[in-house]
Amino acid sequence: MRRLELILRPAFATAQSEQLGHELSLELESDHLLGSGGNGATRIVGSMWIKSVALLVAAELLAACAHPAAAQAHRSPTPAPVVQQQPSPTPTPTPPPAPAPALTHVFVIVMENRSYAQAIANRYTAQLAAQYGAAINYHGVAHPSLPNYLALTSGSTWGIADDGFHPLPPGGLGAQLTAAGIDWRAFMEGMTNGCFHSPYPYALKHNPFAYYGSACPPQVVPFTQFAVAMSGNVPRFVWITPNMCHDGHDCSSSAAAAWLAQTVGTITASSAWQDDGLLLITWDEGGDPANSVLTLVIHPDPLVHQSNRAYDHFSLLATIEDQLGLPRLGRAASASPMTDLLAVRPPGLRKGLT
Repeated sequence: MRRLELILRPAFATAQSEQLGHELSLELESDHLLGSGGNGATRIVGSMWIKSVALLVAAELLAACAHPAAAQAHRSPTPAPVVQQQPSPTPTPTPPPAPAPALTHVFVIVMENRSYAQAIANRYTAQLAAQYGAAINYHGVAHPSLPNYLALTSGSTWGIADDGFHPLPPGGLGAQLTAAGIDWRAFMEGMTNGCFHSPYPYALKHNPFAYYGSACPPQVVPFTQFAVAMSGNVPRFVWITPNMCHDGHDCSSSAAAAWLAQTVGTITASSAWQDDGLLLITWDEGGDPANSVLTLVIHPDPLVHQSNRAYDHFSLLATIEDQLGLPRLGRAASASPMTDLLAVRPPGLRKGLT
């Protein structure tokens, strides 16, 4: 049996043709194409037919290389692989700003019997208000003095409407501080013989800590210890009650301002205040119908120098307790803390003390 073999080597100009340089072999049985014993004409026709087939095959190969997608269309379509759609990664939520760190030390000074207008009229207190922060819509909560002091330290006036001695259950701000392990002192100017027996110009009605449990806590000490305490390990919470002259109760505003300037100077010169400390100065009650009083918020570098928000003694207690990490007592629980006046620059952006 004779065999016809046609080998086609398509020459492609593209890089693809080099990779596809396959040999095409067509083996044809001559007996089938030409018939056994065929004549010459039959052979010529058969030869032409073979050439035609070869040309068609070559053209098909060229088309397949030039348009592989078209060539694939003639075949049974292969199902496209299913790509599992990955869920978009959930963006990492931006954490809320960290709360401002609690103040290192809190100082409180309570002055006496000046309305807002009277207190701000003094040159020294006006200077403090301009340099630091002032609550200009702040009010006392009662008359006379004692219920205001109780509100500042327990969140309640206890229904008291006089300055007499009223035994109260143990508790209050002092007990909170002690239970939390926070070092504190209440410095009472003029206290020479304990909370209950010291003579004028000391006044028991201005020492609220002695009312809770009818006891004199060991943290309540004479003001003569103040300078020594400020030069050493300063307690984290400091309360100061001036005597009946220096608080402005029985003496002039100028005498009270002179004492205040000296005491404030001692506090602001200390590292305890300069390292994120806070000094709060308020007056217990005012003489006008609205019971308006001035309250000063003194921080090393405040952003806000004046607030018109409505505040009172319960607000001040709430502010103290929040800064010291204590639960709020009584009506302080629903009071607005003085947060706007606590807005301060971060330590790295401080202007420095003036």
